[in-house]
Amino acid sequence: MNIDFRPFFGIGIILAVVVIVMIVYRKIVARKEDDTLHFLDSGAVQQAVVGHKLEAIDKWGKLLTVITVVYLLLVGVAYVYQGFVHTATTTGV
Repeated sequence: MNIDFRPFFGIGIILAVVVIVMIVYRKIVARKEDDTLHFLDSGAVQQAVVGHKLEAIDKWGKLLTVITVVYLLLVGVAYVYQGFVHTATTTGV
């Protein structure tokens, strides 16, 4: 039984592109981050908002990265296994 793995690799590529987009988005949001400590002005509130946004992006980015890597590894293993089974059945081993 031969399975066409192109749709599965396509999904993996889409997941990888989403991870890359999240990296770029995080870089854009991080530009607004200020490393100095503000106590009395309104900059502290804005920095707290940016910090929370970065935490959320980091959480989803890490989760999506793990999902993408595991998914592509599983598809790759299935592809190699199918090639091994196909070769073994055609050569009679």
